[in-house]
Amino acid sequence: QKSPREPPPPPQPAVERRSAGPGLWYEKASPGDKRLGKVVTIAKSKKFRDHHGKVLLEGHRLIRDALEAGAVPRILFFSTLGHLKELPETELKRASLVKVKFEDIKNWSDLITPQGLIGIFSKPDHAKMSYPAAQLANSLPLLLICDNIRDPGNLGTILRSAAGAGCEKVLLTKGCVDPWEPKVLRAGMGAHFRLPIIADLDWESVPSNLPAAIQVCVADNKDPGARAETTSVLTGSSRAGPAPLRSKPKAAPEHEDEEGAEGVCIPELAVQYYHENWTQAPVAVVIGGETHGLSLDALQLAASTGGKRLVIPMVPGMDSLNSAMAAAIVLFEGKRQLLQRHKQEDERQPFPVV
Repeated sequence: QKSPREPPPPPQPAVERRSAGPGLWYEKASPGDKRLGKVVTIAKSKKFRDHHGKVLLEGHRLIRDALEAGAVPRILFFSTLGHLKELPETELKRASLVKVKFEDIKNWSDLITPQGLIGIFSKPDHAKMSYPAAQLANSLPLLLICDNIRDPGNLGTILRSAAGAGCEKVLLTKGCVDPWEPKVLRAGMGAHFRLPIIADLDWESVPSNLPAAIQVCVADNKDPGARAETTSVLTGSSRAGPAPLRSKPKAAPEHEDEEGAEGVCIPELAVQYYHENWTQAPVAVVIGGETHGLSLDALQLAASTGGKRLVIPMVPGMDSLNSAMAAAIVLFEGKRQLLQRHKQEDERQPFPVV
């Protein structure tokens, strides 16, 4: 006896393609389009972003910067055709264009005033990006290392300051928030597509991402007039990775050995104010996280390169600055010093003999 055949699946409605210009086509989203649900998933899930190699970008400025830098668009959702006219047409041809209702975008968006434009992109590879010519022309031998920066708004602001100061690149160690999280992207204001950002590095691989003969300095709030303390107890830290450090670690008790209770010696670094001369070419600055500050690995890297602790003086009784503010102050001072150094070197160059 023949088994009854299963009924054929219902026919799928044909997708209506419409012209958005010469060689540019889009489709209108139908109710229940599953691609729309992926937008929220990508936005909220780092695991999803990493597994599928996709990131979510929202708004004209960010999407335009990404397209001009060579990021690969997969799907662009837009509410009106006017949004597409503000983007490079050649790059739009690489993506699936889907027209949706503005109310739907408003429901997905975290923005107070959504712009009606959201894109899913392949996760950008810094080695394949084409950064703006003006950015490259003003790039300095100044690098930034982020050490356990966990606040998305702070990291985005730090990246924006690094791009504004002309940093050559930014390194993010393990423990930093994902730079492709939507809140970081919004605070970065396009910085992700203006300079290389290398994320998720363990400290063993940091030196291989730095130029040769570099000096690594750390931003700190230790009083330059305080007595140097070379030993410390790292409370609550017995792991081999980055260890939480207070800005002024307590000295080890007298009955303990020279390296402290945990057998860890805090390297001694020269301490000076940030506005005093500390730049040589090239130079890197480490900014510590909001909660734990600088890690032991950061201090050891600085010590191995002859680096210094850079202090931003505060009125007595005030707590330290937040990491984003400290980064901006130190990076732009580094820029000022490097430009001044270059100017002095140019002035010392002999005039050519005619």
